[in-house]
Amino acid sequence: MATATLTYGSYLRIPELLDLQHPLSAPPHHDELLFIIIHQVYELWFKQTLHELDAAVRFLDCDDLLKVGKAFRRIHAIQRTLETQVDVLETMTPQDFNAFRDGLNPASGFQSAQFREIEFRCGLRGNENYLKHLDITPQERAHLERRLREPTLYDALKGYLARAGFDVASHDALIETFRTVYEHDEAHYALYLVLEDLIEFDERVLLWRGRHVRMVERMIGMKPGTGGSLGAAYLQTTLTRRFFPELWEVRTVLGGTSAT
Repeated sequence: MATATLTYGSYLRIPELLDLQHPLSAPPHHDELLFIIIHQVYELWFKQTLHELDAAVRFLDCDDLLKVGKAFRRIHAIQRTLETQVDVLETMTPQDFNAFRDGLNPASGFQSAQFREIEFRCGLRGNENYLKHLDITPQERAHLERRLREPTLYDALKGYLARAGFDVASHDALIETFRTVYEHDEAHYALYLVLEDLIEFDERVLLWRGRHVRMVERMIGMKPGTGGSLGAAYLQTTLTRRFFPELWEVRTVLGGTSAT
């Protein structure tokens, strides 16, 4: 039997991809297609981000800091893309969104299992109990439970530091280790660059969270979100979540004290 010739469309499964957008409003509201596409694209970029984070963990485990940096160059580019997607979404007015918003219940962005995977992979696991109440598929739940069992990106970094002779046994020791790297950056330049990649990654997640909060508030004000969440009020609480807290704290002690 002759096999079909591989084409651009068949390789990328374009017909299947373009058949994945199904507005629920009846008749379909013009802007609902945009809402669906934006969030589907978010999920695709989350998938690639997880792919790169997993690679970064492997590279740290192999003490290959140059390849860690390469993975994060791609992650940073993805993050910039995620931020600019908000610009596209904000071409939709509150009236446009409210025209189909009620039909989204009880679905909510809070249910994005892949974004929780990113949080778990990076070490932010304060929301573990929410799994008990999250309406996700068995496969998504299995992925999240696996993420809870595996070492985090922060664990991988600490493992590298320990193998390199640095003290990571406590919170204070880790801050002092980071201080040593920053204040002797020329002696630890590859590691210094990786630490800067991590802080940039964390900062860009926070910037994206903040942009998302403002976008939600612009669209629905302080109304409750779909799925029973508190909407913008809940999202505001996420702006203090940091993957690498000691990397932020070390900035306070760098360079000694200055006159006020």
